[in-house]
Amino acid sequence: MSLPEDEERLLPLAQRWPRASKFLLSGCAATVAELATFPLDLTKTRLQMQGEAALARLGDSARESAPYRGMVRTALGIVQEEGFLKLWQGVTPAIYRHIVYSGGRMVTYEHLREVVFGKSEDKHYPLWKSVIGGMMAGVVGQFLANPTDLVKVQMQMEGKRKLEGKPLRFRGVHHAFAKILSEGGIRGLWAGWVPNIQRAALVNMGDLTTYDTVKHYLVLNTPLEDNIMTHGLSSLCSGLVASILGTPADVIKSRIMNQPRDKQGRGLLYKSSTDCLIQAVQGEGFMSLYKGFLPSWLRMEDTLLHKDCDL
Repeated sequence: MSLPEDEERLLPLAQRWPRASKFLLSGCAATVAELATFPLDLTKTRLQMQGEAALARLGDSARESAPYRGMVRTALGIVQEEGFLKLWQGVTPAIYRHIVYSGGRMVTYEHLREVVFGKSEDKHYPLWKSVIGGMMAGVVGQFLANPTDLVKVQMQMEGKRKLEGKPLRFRGVHHAFAKILSEGGIRGLWAGWVPNIQRAALVNMGDLTTYDTVKHYLVLNTPLEDNIMTHGLSSLCSGLVASILGTPADVIKSRIMNQPRDKQGRGLLYKSSTDCLIQAVQGEGFMSLYKGFLPSWLRMEDTLLHKDCDL
């Protein structure tokens, strides 16, 4: 039953436009979280690129000259060699990406939950519907955000290129979008989208299944109540599972996005995500697919603590 127009105008904005308000709140929360945890994301990307075997085909000596560093040494190395503020290099497209991804995922998930799947007669929303809806929503959100993810990854590697004596690719965020668009067209902005949406689907699957399962187990089988402690423990477990499932696709995605390209925007190192996977395992070993795992997990914990606000 709809309210009269005069009464509707007196309602708070959050009640008049609930989805728009939730989108804005989600975007604000995503921005704050992105700024706070971005150094972990930058460190993760740098670790994922270390020891890239495919560079040897181009005669790039960076793979042999750069010693392997762990998370802490990589972060300290960035501060010492490039400057403290370089820990936030690429944060602007990262904020764009987080807003687009979180908003797109939230709107899609709510649409699927309310219109496509619907709740059962007892008003309960089954776990399997939550998992499928979360995976589909994550895929849609990640696909929409792929251009911003592409620019973010490439800008995160600009400091490393400068240290290696290579020319910088971009003057700023908007120049990066314009250059990629001019060289590769619209299609170029979606480079790496296949492993990107694979990662999103795997992360959302691991997150939702583990989070709900652990939370229900703790509430039903331990003295813990449905409070911040329960949510924190559930997020810790779900973040671990999501990182285990999603890190290999994340490594492949980052390498495809950062690879050098010809004048037509075609990659010079990898023909596809499968080719990138094979080259990484053959040239660096299976565990190369888990480079950057620790900062990825730590960063995901902060993100998953806000899951009840987003979904």
